Amino acid sequence: MTGSGLHDIINSTAFDVARNLTLFVLAVFWLGVAYWVRRDARRRLDDTWLVATATAVALIPIIGPLVYLLFRPPETLADVQSREMEVRALRKALRGPAEAACPVCRSGVHADFLVCPVCTTQLRQPCTQCSKPLEPLWQACPYCATPVGAVVEDLDVALTAEAIAVPQKKKRRAGAQARAS
Repeated sequence: MTGSGLHDIINSTAFDVARNLTLFVLAVFWLGVAYWVRRDARRRLDDTWLVATATAVALIPIIGPLVYLLFRPPETLADVQSREMEVRALRKALRGPAEAACPVCRSGVHADFLVCPVCTTQLRQPCTQCSKPLEPLWQACPYCATPVGAVVEDLDVALTAEAIAVPQKKKRRAGAQARAS
């Protein structure tokens, strides 16, 4: 009597527990997939109605998540934003360098200006040999190959020279601002 043995197994408590446990695991997996679809849709879509629709479609067992995977956007919103920022930066770089501005008054200045024509802030130092404007980090004049500034070997002398130069620059700026007012 094979049928009665199978009948006993199906009607046993162990079979009921295993069936209920399997159904519970399947239900948790089904809800977990729907939750994953909701989270993924929120990362890829910025329309709340589309996120809700994707979540509702994901509640259809097996077919719903597959349909979502077929139609979801390939990029997350963060990826799209990052790509757009990169494109903007590339376009800005292709347009060429922006016009230089004075660090104090923000008025437009040319690359060969030594001082700002509006607030008289010193922008660059002139070369001692050819009087062309020099960038602050240059070690030699690119026009006449003259070394920029003297090399100071004593730290005390360098700090004293800097301490003398700073108040003079502040006085010039204060005088320029007073004249501008």
